[in-house]
Amino acid sequence: MRALIAVGTGRYADPWHPFAQVGARVADILTADGWDVDIDPDVDHALTVLDGVDLLVVAAGDPWADDVAAAPEASQQGLVDATARGLGILALHSATASLRGYPEWAQLTGAVWLPRVSMHPPFEEAAVVRVLPGHPLADGLGDFTVPDERYANLQSVGRSDVLADHEHEGVRYPLMWTREVGSARVAYDALGHDGRSYESESHREIVRRLARWVART
Repeated sequence: MRALIAVGTGRYADPWHPFAQVGARVADILTADGWDVDIDPDVDHALTVLDGVDLLVVAAGDPWADDVAAAPEASQQGLVDATARGLGILALHSATASLRGYPEWAQLTGAVWLPRVSMHPPFEEAAVVRVLPGHPLADGLGDFTVPDERYANLQSVGRSDVLADHEHEGVRYPLMWTREVGSARVAYDALGHDGRSYESESHREIVRRLARWVART
């Protein structure tokens, strides 16, 4: 099983998220679960080298929504070709605010972070996450707490199967979901602001399950 983690730098970096730290934590989780893992600090380049990759993990941002440049043509085509053959994708945290130069990205992830609409409460040392028992990947999992941010008011795109959610001011918002888009399987995990999130064994187990589900292993 081969995984490639695309870590945000340059236009895919932001002032708030230590993407290299998150990528390293996720790489450790996957490696311990039997994956052959590479990390690419150039997101656009990563999308040109997906041949033979079973799992693409995206830990990146792109908050500059008012200045969206088209992604390189080779990178766009690389993503299109890989998803057409059934690439598995795991998008993390701010990935819904990233890859804005890729027209198909929002359809793949199932949500978009909308500036001035989407939000999160302040970072919490023990944010409560509710696992929904009806999801096929929820077997044996229960609610848990995690040091992290909790995203709310993302713009949904299409239908997804929600694995976990949270409550903010009396409203429940999805935090994790799975979906199938054409031949590709995609999972989104809104947790993962920084490496502390992966101190939770429950979160690590969910990452393992999501990765295997999208890659059909």
